[in-house]
Amino acid sequence: MPSFICETCGVGFAPSEKPPARCPICEDPRQYVPPSGQKWTTMEGLSRRGMNAWKLVEPGLMGVGSEPKIAIGQRAMLLNTPQGNILWDCISLLDEATVDIITALGGLSAIAISHPHYYGTMVDWSKAFGDIPIYLHADDSKWIMRPDPAIQLWQGETHQLADGVTLIRCGGHFAGGVVLHWAGGGNGEGALLAGDIVQVIPDRTHVSFMRSYPNLLPLSAPAVARLAKALEPFEFSTIYGAFFGRDVVDEGKDVLRRSVVRYLAAICSDGSPELE
Repeated sequence: MPSFICETCGVGFAPSEKPPARCPICEDPRQYVPPSGQKWTTMEGLSRRGMNAWKLVEPGLMGVGSEPKIAIGQRAMLLNTPQGNILWDCISLLDEATVDIITALGGLSAIAISHPHYYGTMVDWSKAFGDIPIYLHADDSKWIMRPDPAIQLWQGETHQLADGVTLIRCGGHFAGGVVLHWAGGGNGEGALLAGDIVQVIPDRTHVSFMRSYPNLLPLSAPAVARLAKALEPFEFSTIYGAFFGRDVVDEGKDVLRRSVVRYLAAICSDGSPELE
């Protein structure tokens, strides 16, 4: 039986004879069902109409995204560590060329994902590389549309994946919203792989935060203040966003701090609250 994939969010569902009746992820107020209605595809269908493109982001880190865009259009990132390669976030299309490229680069040892919109076809990716573990925060477990033994739910505020590689729960966009801190990235000054938990905006001088991007629902002031507090102990000069070309390449931590102040000032009628 095929695993059907939602055309709008790109998430793969448990194998079934017929497409699911609905996509709970898209019915949630943070996403949407198109006016034309719910539509489904399969991995075979995606392979016929597109391909994956690769780009070296910095030594030890590559981005991979589908052309033409599939669903939300995010990129995944392949991080090389001494303990093995880690896939950060996921995309829907896993074609033979992608498997060959990753295999030639040493395979995968783990997958970690920022939030449910980027779960993609994570189980297919895991199975293609030997049922490797998929690390998701337990606070988002209700959004798993294809349960599998490879999924490892972690709890708490941080989880170390490898030496110098730490998952940080920021919350915000989703309760279990996670970013990845790579201490060796950013030319040795630290890098944040942020998905859209921290969204790099087009001018790349600031970042921003939303509960829903397509539906323009902002995050509350306490949620943004909490996110800032979670990231404060970590040093980073670079912020890699969810999409190609959306990167803060220098002074990333200062950019984050300025952005938090600007955001809170914009949504708080009585001025910015104190960050404790």
